Amino acid sequence: MQKEIVRLQNFERQLQAVMMQKQQFQIQLGEAKLALEELENASGDVYKTIGSVMIKTSVEDAKKDLGEKKELMESRMKTLGEQEEKLRGELTRLQKKLQEAMGSSDESS
Repeated sequence: MQKEIVRLQNFERQLQAVMMQKQQFQIQLGEAKLALEELENASGDVYKTIGSVMIKTSVEDAKKDLGEKKELMESRMKTLGEQEEKLRGELTRLQKKLQEAMGSSDESS
């Protein structure tokens, strides 16, 4: 039973890490969407950041880059969502197993 408790704790830590990553990607995705919306109204020079440097670029190239970034974020979000669902399922299964084991040990006492 101790092994199952350790596994449950590991799944809980993994789920927390996945949820944190998912939240970070949601923020990045929101930023990309907002930037794409702003580009729709942009006229004149547009700049993008590469590291700590801002580089002049065309609106079309900026839209392309942001579109690719948005697609990547959406793909990662989907993958993280699947991982989250799988971990939640495992957590639920282990919790039920532990509750049953604890219930049967209480009855035998």
